[in-house]
Amino acid sequence: MNYFGDPTIWLPFVFAGLMGVSILIYVILDGFDLGVGVLFPFAEEDEKDRMIASIGPFWDANETWLVLAVGLLLVAFPSAHGAILTALYLPVAIMLIGLILRGVAFEFRAKAPAPHKRLWNNAFFIGSLMTSLSQGFMLGMYVMGLEWTWINFAFGMLTAVFLTVGYSFIGATWVIHKTAHTLQVKAVAWARGGIWGLVLGIGAISLATPFVSTRIFDKWFNWPEAMYLAPLPILSALIVYWLWAMLQKMPFSDDRWSWLPFAAATALWIMAFGGMAYSFYPYVVPEQITIYEAASAPESLFIILIGTCVVLPTIMAYTVLSYFIFRGKATELRYD
Repeated sequence: MNYFGDPTIWLPFVFAGLMGVSILIYVILDGFDLGVGVLFPFAEEDEKDRMIASIGPFWDANETWLVLAVGLLLVAFPSAHGAILTALYLPVAIMLIGLILRGVAFEFRAKAPAPHKRLWNNAFFIGSLMTSLSQGFMLGMYVMGLEWTWINFAFGMLTAVFLTVGYSFIGATWVIHKTAHTLQVKAVAWARGGIWGLVLGIGAISLATPFVSTRIFDKWFNWPEAMYLAPLPILSALIVYWLWAMLQKMPFSDDRWSWLPFAAATALWIMAFGGMAYSFYPYVVPEQITIYEAASAPESLFIILIGTCVVLPTIMAYTVLSYFIFRGKATELRYD
């Protein structure tokens, strides 16, 4: 354990990085399939089948990253796990109900007789909406320090709406990539509207975060720290402008560059997450508990790290393989 220096320093840092990567991958991958569910009311019945087909091979496995992130939080930072879930037990419960509802609806809509199919389509939308809103609310409360005040509650409700719209945006970019013809044209229109929700959400969190504590404020606005952070908002603004200009011209002939909006949306999520990670480090509970204070014993972390080195590459390999196998346009949805 001492090969890389003090294990009480590098082991918590490694696990914080692994947990952060797991959360980021979950937000991107499950974000787009939650977004597809949120967009359900705007699609025709036959288009909903094609939208479901676009996420069918992936949606369940995408949630593995959430399980991994929460599991790492529990075993690596148990005191932080207790503090966070105690403060957020109600939105976590709503999120779990939403995940269960959308999972049941996903399966039942395929077997239900035609008169009942609309019911399960609505259930899939409601489950996706509940999950998205609860995750957005938890994000807002986390940014504000997990304290239940009226101002923090209002900010949480605001981020709940913005994250849901942001999910619908990345979901629309996924539909652009995986479909064609009329549905693709609709998805382009959805993305044009949804991009501003994502921008407003990133902007709201970026404006609120520096005022959570003087430490974060200094990280953002003191010299030379501000110079290190400056490329993130500048590059984000350039991507938003380029993405907006491209969406005005899509879809292109021969379906060229249909993957670019999703790639650009992914880049925006990565930069937003990077800004948050930079702001809150080394705290795992904002301004209360650092990763070093919350970490389990180094001996325990080292054993867990060995297991993680097996589990994480396996999940990553399966994820890459599944997306490679089911690349290309979504085909007709069939269950025979």
